[in-house]
Parts: sequence; C-alpha cells; structure tokens
Amino acid sequence: MNTATPRLVDEAAADAPLGAVAVRTLCDFAARRGDLDLRFTPSPSGSEGVAGHGEVTARRGGGYQREVPLASQWRGLRVQGRADGWDAAAQRLEEIKTHRGDAALIADNARALHWAQARVYGWMLCEQLGLERIELVLVYFNIDTGHETPLAETQSASALRAHFEDLCERYSGWARQERAHRTARDAALRALAFPFPEFRAGQRALAEAVYRAHAAGRVLMAQAPTGIGKTAATLFAALKAAPTQGLDKLFYLTARTTGRQLALDALARLGATGQPPARPVLPLRVLERVARDKACEHPDKACHGESCPLARGFYDRLPAARAAAAQVGWLDKTALRELALEHSVCPYYLGQEMLRWSDVAVGDVNHFFDLGAHWHGLTLEHGWQTALLVDEAHNLIERARAMYSARLDPAAFQALRRSAPAALKKGLDRLHRQWNALAREQAGDHTVLPEPPGAFTAALQQLCGEIGDHLALHPQDAAAGPLQAWFFEALHFQRVAELHGEHSLCDLTRTPHPAPGTRVAQPVISLRNLVPGPLLQDRWSAVRCATLFSATLAPMDYVADLLGLPADTLRVDVPSPFSGEQLAVRVAPHISTRWTDRLASLTPMADTMAVQFAAEPGNYLAFFSSFDYLAQALDRLQQRQPSIPVWAQSRGMGEPEREAFIARFTDGGQGIGFAVLGGAFGEGIDLPGRRLIGAFIATLGLPQVNPVNEQLKARLQAKFGRGYDYTYLFPGVQKVVQAAGRVIRSEQDHGTVWLLDDRYARAEVRRLLPAWWVVDLRPLG
Repeated sequence: MNTATPRLVDEAAADAPLGAVAVRTLCDFAARRGDLDLRFTPSPSGSEGVAGHGEVTARRGGGYQREVPLASQWRGLRVQGRADGWDAAAQRLEEIKTHRGDAALIADNARALHWAQARVYGWMLCEQLGLERIELVLVYFNIDTGHETPLAETQSASALRAHFEDLCERYSGWARQERAHRTARDAALRALAFPFPEFRAGQRALAEAVYRAHAAGRVLMAQAPTGIGKTAATLFAALKAAPTQGLDKLFYLTARTTGRQLALDALARLGATGQPPARPVLPLRVLERVARDKACEHPDKACHGESCPLARGFYDRLPAARAAAAQVGWLDKTALRELALEHSVCPYYLGQEMLRWSDVAVGDVNHFFDLGAHWHGLTLEHGWQTALLVDEAHNLIERARAMYSARLDPAAFQALRRSAPAALKKGLDRLHRQWNALAREQAGDHTVLPEPPGAFTAALQQLCGEIGDHLALHPQDAAAGPLQAWFFEALHFQRVAELHGEHSLCDLTRTPHPAPGTRVAQPVISLRNLVPGPLLQDRWSAVRCATLFSATLAPMDYVADLLGLPADTLRVDVPSPFSGEQLAVRVAPHISTRWTDRLASLTPMADTMAVQFAAEPGNYLAFFSSFDYLAQALDRLQQRQPSIPVWAQSRGMGEPEREAFIARFTDGGQGIGFAVLGGAFGEGIDLPGRRLIGAFIATLGLPQVNPVNEQLKARLQAKFGRGYDYTYLFPGVQKVVQAAGRVIRSEQDHGTVWLLDDRYARAEVRRLLPAWWVVDLRPLG
C-alpha cells in the first residue's frame, strides 16, 4: 500500500488546453442540486473559518498533513485544489467546514456540495497514490463550542473516479465554450473602434490616459469636465486595454442609478447588444446588478423552496438558465428578469451566478467596496484579473465612510427587549446593563471614547452568539422580523468594531428621553469611519488596474489621501473644451448665507433671481444648503415675484416625484426649480440646451459645524495637516462645482451661474473653481 506524501502539483508542466478549474468551482458548477435555501444559518466570518480549520488540524497527530495540494487532468481540463487534511496511516482524507449552530440544520444542498468536494479530493488522492479505497470524513466544526461533527464514508477508487469524470463531463463543455468566448472577445476588443465618427474635445485625451494606465496595470485619477462623454471614453479605453493585461472582468461602479444607465447606453453603443445604432454585436457579456429587494419577484415570501416557487428546484433549473444567459450576453435588469422567469428561477440569484461568467458588470460601488462585498470576495476567491472604472469617484469618500461605520440605537434595542423570545432575555438584560453603564459614564451630549467599550462589545458578542443559536433552532423567528433585523445590525457593528483604529471614531450621543420601559436615557453608540483609505487598500491591491473619474476630483491630494490610493497612482486633469464666453459666473458679494445671516439674505437673494430671470427667461436650478433654507427662499421669492413659475424638491422624494421634477425642464419651459445642494439634482442629471440655462447656488456647500465634524477636522489635521480644508472647504466646493456643471453640457450651450455668497470673492475659494470659469465679482446693477 502506497502511503507516500502526495506530490506538489507542477503547474508549469501541466498540459490543459481547456484550462484549470478549482475543485470548489467545479463542484459549485456541476454538483449543486435542489432548492435555493437562504433560511437563516449563522455562519463564521472568513477569518473565523481559517482559525477554525487551524484548530481542527492542530488536534490531529504528528503524521497528519495539512493543506495538501492535489490535481488531476481529464481530457484537457485540469482540476486543482488543496485538501484540508490527510492521515496517511489511517488512509483518511478530511474536508473541514466551519459553522455555527446545530450541524443537523445545515441545508441539504450545502451538505451535498461539501460531499462532492470531498469526493473529488478523494479521487485525486487515490489517483496520485494508487489507492484502491479511501475513507472520506466531512468534519463540521462549531467555532463557538469547538465541537466536531464527523460524517464518514468509505469509497472505492472506481466510484470516486466515476463521480469525478461525471462532474468534469458536465463542466468541460462549458469550459470549451468559455475558451472560445474568451478568444473571440479578446480579438474583438483588440479591433474595437470608437463608436462615434469623432471624439469630442477632451474625450480623446481622457481615453488615451485610461488606456495607458490600464495597459500598464496602474491606478489612474482622471478629472474631466462634465459633458465631454466620460462614460463612453473610459469604457472604450478600458475594454480596448483588457486583452493586453489578460483581464477577466471589468467592473463599472457608480454611486447613482443614472450612472448605471449611462454605462449601459455606452456599452450598447460599443456593440454589446448588437442593436442599432451599434455595429454588429460585440462578443461581450454585460451584466447589470441591482439590489436584492429591487429584483425580488415575491417580496412576501422567504428565500427557500418551501416558500418561494423560484427558489424551489433552483439548482435543478440553473444549468439551462445559465446556458441561455451566456448565449444572450446582454443582461440588463430587464433582460435578466425575463430570462430568469422563462426558466422559473430567481432573477437576483441567476444574476449572482452570471457574475462569474460575465465580462463587464455594472453596479453600485458597494458591490466591490462594502465590508464583505460580494464582487471583491469572488475576485479574491477565483483570482480574477479585474479592472475597475469608478464613476463620480468624488462620492466614494462619503460612501466608503458609511460602509465602514455602524451605530446602535437604544430605542430599537429596547423595542427588541420587549418583544424578543424569553430564551434571549438573559442576554438582552446583560447588554441592557452595559448600556446603562455607558449612560452613567457619559459626560456631555457628545462623548468620544478612545476605543469601543470592551464590556459592552463583549456582552454584544455573547448576545449575538445566543441569537444566532436561537435563530438556527427556530428559523420561524428569522422571517424578516425585528429580531433578525437587529441581529444583522449588531453583527455589522461587531465587524466594524474589530476594524477600529486611528481611521475611525467611537462616540456616544445622548438621547433626550429614556426609551419606553426604561428609566435611563441610554446613548446612541456610533463607530464612525473618518478616513476610509486604510480599509480600502486591500480593494486596490485586489485589482489589476483602476480608473477613478469625475468632474470634481480636485484637489487630487485630498481624494488620494482619503481613499488610500497607491503611491504610484497616475493623474490626469483633462482641459475643458468649454470657454469662459459660454458661462457667465457671477458672484453676489452683498449676500451672506452664513447661519446667522440667513434671514437677511432672503430678500436680496430673491431680487437677484428675479433680475436674472427677467433678463433671460428660461429654466434655472436654485441650490440651497438645507430644506429649511430652501423653503424660506422659495416663500420669499413667491411673495416678491409671484409670476415666476417655481417647483421644489421635497424630503424623501420617490423616483416618480424625481422624474416629475426633471420633466419640468423642457426646451420651451420657464421657471426655477429649487433643490438641495448635494442631493438628487446636484449631479448625475443631464439637461442640455434650453432645458437648463442657469443656476443659483445659495451656499458654499460647507458641511455643518458640529462635534463630529470638529473631531474629523482634528483627526485630519493631525494626519494630513489640512483639517479645515479636508473637512469643510474641499467637500463643499466639490458639491458647488458639480451643481454648476448641470448648466453647460456641450460646446453649444450657454448659461449663467450665480454664486450667492460673499465668500466666493475670496482667493482661496476661487482657486478651487474650474480654471475655465471667468468669475465676475462686480455687484448686480
């Protein structure tokens, strides 16, 4: 009997014309069966899983081999991976899976997948060692209790070989198709031509900079003016460069729904749909991803086969749906939904599967940058060579801060205490006492702590473990109720707390009254990320190349510092094709929009708007720092000039209301639309020609001065030496320039922007405005 140590795979000598596939990918593709089952199952984090594997293998004897590299070839397909453990003396191979809760509650489809992986490793070991039989043990390790649940079977080499060859047979046709697709795709991208007769002014310079950066495997910051066609230029260049780097994926990330549609329109122009006005179809698989709640066909049902018909038998119908989706190629949300329903599978999870086989994915920035982001995880898991295009990249600073921040509100916790199952009362009361202790220690309305409070986080961690165990045993309590919702918030808080460092702030905010049923006004506890850069560095290192582009990336040091971009990041500032003659930029030095001067500003502001509207009737946007200020200004204008048509943004506007607001801006229309700076209408909308001829900006855009922002200023001053600028001035002026950018969208547009605040006359502020603007400081008259 051969008990020799398995040999390390020689990758360089492998002859695999169909390429290599990981054991996990092979089984995930070919061995899944049955229902989609997303009933709550508490699961370890990635780091906990690694630690759990280490704890199990550390218990084994001296001859036990860990992380054993194995490989096998079948008709030109190379299958490779690492078996968790091999006991040569006992002829036993172990596949270790970490979990929480009762191992008996692990879903059948997950257990079947785990056995498939163990059997593939078992065959590869039999093949390499010449074994006739082998014992396979699936070890489920509970990371909370340290308990092992071993499930064992003995298999013959012939049975394992048949299982292995069956999986390879199913996968090989797909692999052959993927090889052909990749070859055709890369050939088409090398020959790709720009989809318009000529580049706009500035568009070629942007495309060339993106191509050079991506071809060199670098990160690029690109500032380019609004209206030159940044989306088409960056996509064209990134796709053209993809074959030079052997790229697998291009992720187009945006912070707004409108940005997704612009990307899809540009990809259609490049030929990805094969529909007019594009040329013949480009062999490019394009996938649009939306949030799960927006893709769900049955929001009243749970995500498992006993509840949702699209989850029942999902994996049985997935192969046909996947094959059809690969042939269609163009999978925006509408096409993906139609195809999924044709095959009676869930659109969202078909899209999640097709991410593995798509060339371009378009979606929100959270898909790659969020804590535990799915796209980032798959990139690491599969070793994809990935390129990023980050649209409106100036928004990534605040979005990333939010992704790596968390808060726990005592009101939600106390409501949970009143309604939670009796089995959780002890743990809830334990956390309640720790929350009361924080309230007693708090000094003032806002208290900064040096780190997350240890006793509180320990009680929270213990409670989360108890809730996880309870939900595993009582899945009915996890049906989208308050217990599961709060549990997810608490888990996120824990994960953020584990990352706490100088880049973040822990603080307590006093609440005015005790929650119902309590005597102590417990504080809101917040973990606020201030500098996302340190937490994003693993994202930048995971990709082959990236371009961050926006009309407002200046000052670039500010953006690079806060996003933690690599030191060798390239930069380009594309000159504007627009001239100062196209845009009259006027400053109103007699108006102050500071908080103490708000009431005094209303009449001169209304008069300035009226004079401009009378001189050139048409459509205007007026931007304000808050809804309250907006309402005051709107009321004053209507009092003084009731004949001027007006319409206004409101709090919590839904999509139909936003569309109605935009629809008022017609070519022949007249009036002033009132909006909040930095909101839905401050960027990402396109109103060319006479649809918008001017803007009034009644604010410098500075964030509110409050204890949190003052802490941010102090932290940024200590780290970068630019506390005030990085906290207040730069973010404010970025919003102003974005809003003003709605006015000039092409070289044929003309318009006027009024900067209604005396601070715009300051040199340090004017230096931050676009270089092509000619700012007129003369008073109105």
